[in-house]
Formats: sequence, structure tokens, C-alpha cells
Amino acid sequence: MNWVLALPEIVLSLVAMVILIFGVLRQDDSFFLSSMFALGGFLLAALLVLTTGSGIGYHGQFVADAFSSLVKILILAGAGLSLILSLDYNRHNHIARFEFPVLMLLSVTGMMVMASASNLMTLYLGLELQSLGLYVLAAFARDDLRSSEAGLKYFVLSALASGLLLYGVSLVYGFSGTMDFAALARTLTIPQSASPGLIVGIVFVLVGLAFKISAVPFHMWTPDVYEGAPTPVTAFFSTAPKVAAFALLLRTMATPFGHQLIAWQTLIIIVSVASMILGALAAIGQSNIKRLMAYSSIGHMGYALIGLAVGTPEGVRGVLIYLIVYVFMSAGTFACIIAMQRRGRPLELITDLNGLSATDPALALAMAIFMFSMAGVPPLAGFFGKLYVFLAAVQGGLWTLAVIGVLTSVVGSYYYLRIVKLMYFDAPEEPFDPRPTALSFVAGATGLFTAFFFVFPAPFVGAAQAAAKVLFG
Repeated sequence: MNWVLALPEIVLSLVAMVILIFGVLRQDDSFFLSSMFALGGFLLAALLVLTTGSGIGYHGQFVADAFSSLVKILILAGAGLSLILSLDYNRHNHIARFEFPVLMLLSVTGMMVMASASNLMTLYLGLELQSLGLYVLAAFARDDLRSSEAGLKYFVLSALASGLLLYGVSLVYGFSGTMDFAALARTLTIPQSASPGLIVGIVFVLVGLAFKISAVPFHMWTPDVYEGAPTPVTAFFSTAPKVAAFALLLRTMATPFGHQLIAWQTLIIIVSVASMILGALAAIGQSNIKRLMAYSSIGHMGYALIGLAVGTPEGVRGVLIYLIVYVFMSAGTFACIIAMQRRGRPLELITDLNGLSATDPALALAMAIFMFSMAGVPPLAGFFGKLYVFLAAVQGGLWTLAVIGVLTSVVGSYYYLRIVKLMYFDAPEEPFDPRPTALSFVAGATGLFTAFFFVFPAPFVGAAQAAAKVLFG
């Protein structure tokens, strides 16, 4: 049993336990120090991910490879940026409690287990560990009715999705006699072995995972949870859990069920098209920027699903590049949203950005970069994310999917460009409060990455290529 492969996850769990004891002993003034410990834990875990070798551990239930390493680094980056955003926000909104970084650490541990799952049981354990932390984080501002409502909605709908996933796992096990990904792949190489019951099981597994990435028609929770949860938690929801769930979807569909592409490809295409269309159209009428970002994220998951629908190494490479770009775009956008404050009161309406370029040119520039990137305007990072996904679709013969993707991108550009128009062409309002340094750091770092991705895409494309090759053996 090669336990060293799970060292990053073990370290994060131990750091969470240490912070828990430290927080209980220190009580009120422990949030900042606890968060620093947690950030140190994320950094140490990232170093361990990069230095720990590849292999299979825990009797074939846990795998460490190029794919899991890339995904884990992305998860840790998303979690780290979200935790930095919470430092001043939580203190200002009187929710600066040491439990926050503990929940985040345990949730991230679950996500990293998901990335390394090579067995349906490991898949479920990782998913539930992630979800348990997210339920509480969504409702962390317990004095705010919207936050409590967000936590409850996420809990109820997520429990339903987990039930469907578990039902799918039981069907797959019942009809194949194994939960191991490698054994399932060997079994399903023979077309006759894929009984109708097994195909139904695969569909249920797909439905459970589609909920976690908020793909249509399993997206109902997203706008309400994004709007109600504390904004740093929304930033966390939009980055790390999406990456983890997508990684799980990629590994599950490519490894054990890869030979059954014909059975699940149509379902993925339908979900992808529905997500892109809903994401493009539903966001147009939104006045709350967090709800707009929720529908935007549904659309982005639709674009990423194009790569999975293709079912080739090029498709998976496109998805991974898209996720790399999306994590930084999304974290930066939420940094700008948190900066929207007047007289200590957080603002969430899109019209609150009116004339921002006159009162805060730096924030307006950062927000404009993220909006143009999400719209897919070259040469920003978002353009390359879509380019690789559409390219894979064309190479895989899914022309219709690529065309729908381009058309929905054009429609979706309307609400991104509308925000830029408000910031640069409308009459300015009262300036926002001064920004904390941590907020400026996240917005600046992610803004530079998004703007200058075209200068250094090779390492990211190479890492995505290596990760995709692993899944296809």
C-alpha cells in the first residue's frame, strides 16, 4: 500500500486538525493566523504534488499521475486565491472565524481525493468530503438570511445528486461485479458485456457529476447559491470544486467507460448545448452581478463539455486548458466584485459599476480584462480556452457543436461588453471604498495572467497534453 502517494491529502488533513485545536484554544483572534496556516498548507501540498512520484496506491483505489497532479495544482490555486479574498471580507462582515479555513482545507482534501480516484468508492468518498465542507461554507454568514438559504438549497439538491450518483454506482457494480476503473475498462472492451443495466448506471453516474459542475438541467442551485453565499465562498465555488468535479468526470468517462463513448456521447452533447444556450440567454436579464456570474459559469461549463463530448486526447487537452484559464479569470472577477463597496456596504448591482473608469481606473481595467477574456476576445486567455475546445470539436467531426459554441459565445458577449460599457461610458457614481492589499494582489496577479497568457502558453498546453495522454493510456 503506497501511502506516500496520498501525502498531499494527508498533510492538508493534519493542517486542518492543527488549526482546529489552535482555534479552539485561541478563540476570537485566531482567524488571520489560521488562514495563514491554511495558505502554508496549500503551498506545502502543492510542493508535495509536484515532487511525489506517480503510481497506484491503496490497493488500486488511489492513483497519482500527470493528470491528477495538474488538477490538484489548479484546485490548490483556486482555493488559495479564494482564501486570500476572504481575509478582509470575513473580518469586515463579522464572519472571521477559524472554522472557515478548516472547512476549506477539508473540502480541498476531498477534491484532491476526487482527482486521484481510480475506484467508484474513492470517487464517492472524495465527492462527499468536498460537499460536506461546501454546505457549511455556503451558509457561513449565519446571520444573513440569504446565506442560510443558499446553504440549505445547496444541501438539499446536492443530497439528491449524491443519491442519484450512488444509485448509478450500485447499478454499475451490480452489472459488472467491480468498482475498479481498470477492471471496468477491461470488462467494457467487449461490447457484449455492456448490458442495458450497466448503461443506465453510467447515465446515473453522469447525472450526479453533472450536478457538481452545474450543467443544465442540473443547474438550478447555482444562481441562488452564488448570490446568497459570502462572496469569497462564491469565488471558491466557481473555481476549485468545478475543477475537481470536471476532473472526476473526465477520468470516469475516459478510463472505465471510454470504450462506451457511443453510449454517453449524445447525452454529453445535449447537456453541453443546453448549458451554452442557457448560459448565454439567461444572463442577459440579470441585474445582480453574482447571479450573472452564476449563469456565466453554467455557459463556461457547457463550452468545456465540448472537449469531453469529443472523447479524444485533443478534447481532454482542450478541457484542461479551458479549466486553467477559467480558474484565474473567475478568481479575478470575484476579487473585483468584492472591491465593490461604498461606506462599508457591499454592492452587487451591475449598475453600481457606472463610470468606474473615472473613479478607479485600475479596478475598471482589471474588470474589463476579465470581461473581454470571458467573452473570448483575442489575445486574452479566454480566447485560447475556447480555441482549443472548438479545435478539438472540429477535428473530432462535431462541427455542429463547434458552431453552436461560437454562436452562443457571440450572444454571451453582450452582457460582458455591457459591463465594460457601463464602466467606461456611463456617468460616474460615488467612488468605492479603498481596496485592501490582498484584494489588489489577487486582482492584479490574475489580471496579468489573463492578459499575458498568449506570451507563455507552452508550459500550460504541454502540461494539459501530458495529462490527457495519461487518461488515454
